[in-house]
Amino acid sequence: MIDIKKLDSDLTTLVKKKIALSKLNYADKDYDAIEEELHDLEDDFIENYGEYLEDALAEVHDEFCPDNDVLLPIAYLADEYIVKDDTIDVAPGQGVLVEADDFASAKVTLALAPNPTRIVLQAGADHKEVVWQAK
Repeated sequence: MIDIKKLDSDLTTLVKKKIALSKLNYADKDYDAIEEELHDLEDDFIENYGEYLEDALAEVHDEFCPDNDVLLPIAYLADEYIVKDDTIDVAPGQGVLVEADDFASAKVTLALAPNPTRIVLQAGADHKEVVWQAK
């Protein structure tokens, strides 16, 4: 049984580390250390929650984008998040590009977001929905 609070806490930590790394450039003295910490967090995250999240992603793929392969859960981490107060949301257009039959004309992405742990589908500039949430 997955501890949903721990999953969310670990995902939040991972996303915040990814955000911290994105604010540095390669020449920054802390870049390598933060990148190494991020990789360690990603490895632990996959070890602890990979199977659970892959099952969730498979359900989402089956419903919205059956022609796309399910990737490792960390692939669905966005490169950019919007942080406001206690919420962390996926920035527009971020995530894994997928082909979704329901949104044939739009750029469609899937991304993992924390607080609460969820999978966000975005289509074009005007459609964003939570298609799965950890329970």
